[in-house]
Amino acid sequence: MTASLDERISHLFQNPPAEGYGAEHARLFDEFKAALNAGEIRAASPVDGEWRVNLWVKRGILIGFRMGTLSNLSIDEQFRYFDKHTFPLKRLTVDDGVRVVPGGSSIRDGVFLGRGVTCMPPMYINVGAYVGEGTMIDSHALVGSCAQVGRRVHLSAGSQIGGVLEPVGALPVIVEDDVLVGGNCGIYEGTVVREGAVLGAGTILTGGTPVYDLVLQAIYRRDGNRPLEIPTRAVVVPGARAVSQEWGQSQHLSIYTPVIIKYRDSKTERSLQLEDLLR
Repeated sequence: MTASLDERISHLFQNPPAEGYGAEHARLFDEFKAALNAGEIRAASPVDGEWRVNLWVKRGILIGFRMGTLSNLSIDEQFRYFDKHTFPLKRLTVDDGVRVVPGGSSIRDGVFLGRGVTCMPPMYINVGAYVGEGTMIDSHALVGSCAQVGRRVHLSAGSQIGGVLEPVGALPVIVEDDVLVGGNCGIYEGTVVREGAVLGAGTILTGGTPVYDLVLQAIYRRDGNRPLEIPTRAVVVPGARAVSQEWGQSQHLSIYTPVIIKYRDSKTERSLQLEDLLR
């Protein structure tokens, strides 16, 4: 019986060949990368509403870096690039239904892009990322390695979706369907932004920064292996909380913290409808 793709990848990761990688290993990696490109496998996936890391997928990506050799990936003599030969730029055609506007964007091989995705220059999508149908990635936005971005998401200009490739057991950043990420936002350290949430411009989410919910009078933070989660349809903006230490109080200091000021309502929906005109 032929071993499954995950079994073969896991075996190769745990037993790297002492004599170096050969043609059979290259064929296995090409099979693995084709499944990544097609969205048939993902670095993380939802199970009963909870996101779980697919360890073997992240291990397969790391195998690509291990076996890759530094190669000349230059466009011509004026545009010179050098990278691992296992991760060239993703090959797209007009039949893929992805809009890539000219002007300095890069999408690495091993990325899934759903139909109707729009990429505004310059932007970058790293290996292992998954971007769902109808999502817009605006100028100067980054989708990091293994990040999972849902359908009809808008990543506004300058937004950063952090990459989490290592350690392999760490959950990558998750942005679920219909989320609006405002300009110059940053989402890092495996944060999960639930469906329909809105991040106001300049909001930064990390595992070490608590989020204060003014509506429900709750505080959200990372708890052990559980990531920081932004609730469904929450509207989050940058905020601050006063320093409690005596000297800090005397200096009138405050510390940045994200704040949930409301949950999406009809007024929010009307303003978000303007995004559809750009797609």
